[in-house]
Amino acid sequence: MVSNLSARTPAVQTKLPAVGTTIFTVMSALAAERNAVNLGQGFPDFDCDPKLTGEVTRAMTAGLNQYPPMPGIAALRTAISAKIGALYGHDYSASDEITITAGATQAIITAVLAIVRPGDEVIVLEPCYDSYVPNIELAGGRVVRVPLTPGTFRPDFDRIAAAMGPRTRAIIINTPHNPSATVWTEAEMRKLEELLAPTDVFLISDEVYEHMVYDGQAHQSAARFPGLAARSFIVSSFGKTYHVTGWKVGYVAAPAPLTAEFRKVHQFNVFTVNTPMQHALAAYMADPAPYLELPAFYQRKRDLFAEGLATTRFRLLPSAGTYFQCVDISELSDLSEAEFCLWLTREIGVAAIPLSAFYGDGFDQRVVRFCFAKKDETLHSALARLAKI
Repeated sequence: MVSNLSARTPAVQTKLPAVGTTIFTVMSALAAERNAVNLGQGFPDFDCDPKLTGEVTRAMTAGLNQYPPMPGIAALRTAISAKIGALYGHDYSASDEITITAGATQAIITAVLAIVRPGDEVIVLEPCYDSYVPNIELAGGRVVRVPLTPGTFRPDFDRIAAAMGPRTRAIIINTPHNPSATVWTEAEMRKLEELLAPTDVFLISDEVYEHMVYDGQAHQSAARFPGLAARSFIVSSFGKTYHVTGWKVGYVAAPAPLTAEFRKVHQFNVFTVNTPMQHALAAYMADPAPYLELPAFYQRKRDLFAEGLATTRFRLLPSAGTYFQCVDISELSDLSEAEFCLWLTREIGVAAIPLSAFYGDGFDQRVVRFCFAKKDETLHSALARLAKI
């Protein structure tokens, strides 16, 4: 029998009307189309340590392929707790205060969903990673944008204080900072601690680049500061640290009451995280050398890339952390940042990302971002092309 009813797809009332195709997708597709060197998206083009993949194989062949505990395997949470204690002097309970997540992005949205209620305000410091704002909007919160100081990308505490009000539920910070490559100082973290002390505002501290801090500086984790640690969800990423961004494994450290709320959401959006990867990471963390040596590893790449760019008309901005190098294009072109990145990819064969993509209003300050987490030959190839400008 043939139905006379017509098939109809109901109209969707989008929860994210401002979200479309991201600049990262656009630039990566264009780079592939033009066979350009892709220094746009932030991922390495080199392999991780074979010892790490060997640990994955070992875990799989040992039969560790079924669901792990919801918060993550005990060995990995214990290793993370020990690392944080050794580096930052704060003791987190492995059982009650560390949770393994499906990457840092999942960690951030889970933290937001755990604490933000409809109508709550959350402060974000622009330019910022592109998941923050949609996360807040999905939770029914209101985004309050506070710009970092243009040019230096330092926090403006007077503006942050002015943005805080009775509905402020949380603030999200990111150090080392993507996209600007700035690193917060101890004095700035203490200023934030002082500012938040009389409030009930939570802190989501995105520290995925914690092991990429250069020139002898120390990463100022929120865990170092008791007044911040007591109100913080601290987020980090194994993908960034161990060159395995596709594994999508991260973690959150937070006081037990905050962790309890975090896990209520976590268990219903991912429940748990890839078992053999967790066992591999736990075994690999027994040797701290890979993350302790990471600053020197990436500082050498930063310096190689910066030395090459120094012979061009790009003006280099400081790169104190992360694996990004921002450059001022004012002396090169009258094009907007976005138009310049399209031109650079099509005509020069190198992909970059405009900083305007990290601002809600598309603020254009003539700065673009390169990623130097690449093989040396990739960087030399990019530099040879950029020298033609």
